[in-house]
Amino acid sequence: MGHLATLICQIVSKMSCQRDFEYCVLTSIMKNLEIAFVTGGYFVHGILRRSSSFNTGRIEHLYQNPQTHTEGSKYMKLHYGDLTDSTCLVKIINQVKPTEIYNLGAQSHVKISFELAEYTANVDGVGTLRLLDAIKTCELTNSVRFYQASTSELYGKVQEIPQKETTPFYPRSPYGAAKLYAYWIVVNFREAYDMFAVNGILFNHESPRRGEFNFVTRKISRSVAKIHLGQLENFSLGNLDSKRDWGHAKDYVEAMWLMLQQEEPEDFVIATGEVHSVREFVEKAFKHVGKTIVWQGKDEKEVGVCQETGVVHVKVDPKYFRPTEVDYLQGDSTKAYQKLGWKPKVTFEELVKEMVDADIKLMKENPNA
Repeated sequence: MGHLATLICQIVSKMSCQRDFEYCVLTSIMKNLEIAFVTGGYFVHGILRRSSSFNTGRIEHLYQNPQTHTEGSKYMKLHYGDLTDSTCLVKIINQVKPTEIYNLGAQSHVKISFELAEYTANVDGVGTLRLLDAIKTCELTNSVRFYQASTSELYGKVQEIPQKETTPFYPRSPYGAAKLYAYWIVVNFREAYDMFAVNGILFNHESPRRGEFNFVTRKISRSVAKIHLGQLENFSLGNLDSKRDWGHAKDYVEAMWLMLQQEEPEDFVIATGEVHSVREFVEKAFKHVGKTIVWQGKDEKEVGVCQETGVVHVKVDPKYFRPTEVDYLQGDSTKAYQKLGWKPKVTFEELVKEMVDADIKLMKENPNA
C-alpha cells in the first residue's frame, strides 16, 4: 500500500487500565501517522497485506514480539487483509466497530500506475468504494467519520495556479484517474447517506519513513547518502524540471486528523504553497553533504557534476519519464488555515536535510538496505 496508511478508529468508554482509547485499523503503516494516534490515545489496528517477505521494519519497535508480525503492543494490533477483499474489510470493521476511518492505503506510485493500471484502479478507486460499502453493510454510517487520502495528482494538467478546492480536475495518469473515482464516490456517500466523509487533497508529503526507493525524493536522499559515504558514484532520474509542493508527512497527518474533528464534513487542500523542482531537491541534498552540483548538457544528455571534484553524480534516463507528465503542482491551503487553523511547520530545507541525514545513518548501518 502507500506511504501512509488506512486507519479505522473506535472510541471505547473504559479499558482495564482506566484510560480512554480510540481504536484504529491501518491497511499500511507509516510511523509518523502511527505515532500521532498512539500518543493521542488511539489503539492502532493495522491491516497487513500478505507478502512473500515481511515489510514491517518501520514499525517493529512497536511489537511485543517482532517475530510474529501481527502481535503488537498494548496500543497496536495487525490483521491480515487487503483493499481488494471486501469480505475481510467488512469483517474487520464489524469487529472493531470504528468511529473514525482514515483510508490512506493505495498503489501510490504514479509512474508504475501506467504499468499496473487495472490493479491501481482496483485498489485506489474500487478499494475506497469497498471501505465505504463495508461501513454501510455494518450499519455504521451514522457513527463513522471517514477520511479519504486524495491527491494533488487529481489536478494533473493544471487548470489554474495555485490549485484549491474549487480548481477543476484533470488527472494525467491511471493513479490520478483512480483517485478521481475515489474522490467522487466519497462525495456521493456523503450526500446519499449523510455520512461524515471527507477528502483531504494532499500535495506531496515526505519523511525519512518514505519506504519505497523508487519514489524520487527517497531515491535522491538515499543516493546522495551513498555517494557521501563512497558507496555509489552516480544515479539516474527522469524529469528534473517537474515542480512540486513538498511538505512533511507529520504536518499533513495533523491536518488529516483535524478534518475529522469538525462539526461538518468538508474537503480540504493540504499544501505548503511553496514550489520546488526535482533539480532543486537534488541541489539541496548534495549541498547538505558539502557538494555543489552544476548542470551540464541539455535534455536527455544533461548531467549533474560535482563542482569540487568534477565527478558526474546525476544522469537523466528517459525510462523514468511518464507517458503524460504533470509539470507543476502548487497548493493553496487557505481554507485549511481558516477553518482548521492548520499550517505547515517543517520547511523544505529542513525536510531535505532530515531525509539525507536519516539515509546517511541507515547506509552506515546497512549499505544494502
